Amino acid sequence: MDINNYPFLKKLKNNEIKEQIKKVVDFHGCLSPGALIGVYMFNMAKSILNIGNGERIYATCETYNCLPDAFQVLGRCTIGNKRLKIKDTGKMAVIVNKMGKEGETIKGVRIILDDKKTVNYPALHAWYMNTKKIPHDNVILDIVNAGESVYSYEFLAVEVPYKPKKRIELCNICQEPFISYNGEKICPSCK
Repeated sequence: MDINNYPFLKKLKNNEIKEQIKKVVDFHGCLSPGALIGVYMFNMAKSILNIGNGERIYATCETYNCLPDAFQVLGRCTIGNKRLKIKDTGKMAVIVNKMGKEGETIKGVRIILDDKKTVNYPALHAWYMNTKKIPHDNVILDIVNAGESVYSYEFLAVEVPYKPKKRIELCNICQEPFISYNGEKICPSCK
């Protein structure tokens, strides 16, 4: 990403956030408001939960739209490593927690882009509430100017799930191998 394509990002004093934005843009393909919001939410979660660099985190994003990409790139949370979940409520929100032991209850944080706070940033608010078409550059400028002031958060108790044992079974119907967690003998495709 060439930062010169986004001159308003020069206002950012924090070089770490600039580098994070470059990484997310390279992965996402462009600088979208949702991906940039994800960068801010990631950094807030790191600060609130005192997450060290390289420490494993888990993220449950409440939208498929752009936001999860920041957590994939910056937090190394992916669907494949089971550290990223999408619970699509259509909300610009995320729940983040550190790694814990199975069955343990640990502290997590839910961060949301707060519509009561975005009103102070007209382009961001209009984009967020979908009240009128706003150029993305204007929305991004509002996000940069707002910093962390447009988010709200709450602490949550997160129960670390038990990891079921997996076994490979041959389906009784199609005869293809599949992962069976509960001793099933028929794969989900044949049920």
